[in-house]
Amino acid sequence: MNKQQTTDVVIIGAGAAGLMCAIAAAEEGKQVHLLDHANKAGKKILISGGGRCNFTNMYTEPSNYLGHNPHFCKSALNRYTPWDFIAQVDKAGLPWHEKKLGQLFSDNKSQAILTMLLERCDQLGVTIVLDFSISSVTKTGETFSISNANAVYQSPSLVIATGAMSFPTMGATDFGHRLAKQFGLAVTPTYPGLVPFTFDAKEKAQFDGLSGTSVDVLIEVNNTSFRENILFTHKGLSGPAVLQISSYWTPGDTVTVRCLPDTDIAAELKDKQQSQPKKHLHKLLQSYLPLSVIQCFCEGIDLQKPLHNYKHTELQAIADLIQHWQFIPSGTEGYKKAEVTCGGVNTDEISSKTFEAKKVKGLYFIGEVLDVTGQLGGFNFQWAWASGFCCGKAL
Repeated sequence: MNKQQTTDVVIIGAGAAGLMCAIAAAEEGKQVHLLDHANKAGKKILISGGGRCNFTNMYTEPSNYLGHNPHFCKSALNRYTPWDFIAQVDKAGLPWHEKKLGQLFSDNKSQAILTMLLERCDQLGVTIVLDFSISSVTKTGETFSISNANAVYQSPSLVIATGAMSFPTMGATDFGHRLAKQFGLAVTPTYPGLVPFTFDAKEKAQFDGLSGTSVDVLIEVNNTSFRENILFTHKGLSGPAVLQISSYWTPGDTVTVRCLPDTDIAAELKDKQQSQPKKHLHKLLQSYLPLSVIQCFCEGIDLQKPLHNYKHTELQAIADLIQHWQFIPSGTEGYKKAEVTCGGVNTDEISSKTFEAKKVKGLYFIGEVLDVTGQLGGFNFQWAWASGFCCGKAL
């Protein structure tokens, strides 16, 4: 016979959003049970930021998020700011630092942030149940029943904080989206975000040998651009700039890459042609980029001649190859390498203040399972903290 447990709140998903929601609800005096199918809570927290946990971004704004309703995230982000989470980190005595662009990292390993959250849950009496593989979720009257082979948890409030499909090797699934559909809620189309691009055969051949090479660029697609580094890989392109732009890319879109965006290479080549006409072009180009990079961009072009042997139109064409490179990715490396899932539970179905489903009393969705996706740099953690906190306080 299954063990039955009645509680005030059941939260499914012991990641960043679920842990924060459990803390906020328990602080309001709620009895909370936090269920997860994994054997350890907060696995994604542990691997974040290269194991250092980029736990928030000081410059968080609604404009750092995408989704079909760009206004949905405003309320929670205003009510729980990066400084609120920083205060929690400071209270726990954990040192942190800004790496760049407002990105805040733990000086200690990611485990320190996870331990802070788990210890607070323990102080507040939150019950965390691991290795709990759910077989069914039903609602009878105003009571939800969450069952597996051994136990049934019953509660008037059910929070879905399961994340989505990114990092399937860590157990990520579309469980939250399937549950939303079960209860009649719409889910917007999903796709991998913050993910490396793959090359087709032509680009693979052209840039063969550059794997591990990083270049400062301005990258653009669909009227959105980012200034960061790209990193050539054996499959295609990665690096911060590519991860950022990938969330705004759809298959078939042309990506434009401008290497060294602070430099007008064409103008400088023409100027040097006047002042140093005997200087060989490949030597001059090496002052901007490694020769291997230049040769790949300028494949099939003779760069060995003195500058005075080139027409202005030829110099312009060479500069354009480096500063106006356009290609269509063959695809991405998919959910296995994606840091987030774009799309999700349609936010038109959800209250932006409480995170309760408008059509299903007592059912809540928070974090990555929703159609709210942050840019790279701590924004997705801040969304987890903010949505979890606001939901927890509303339960």
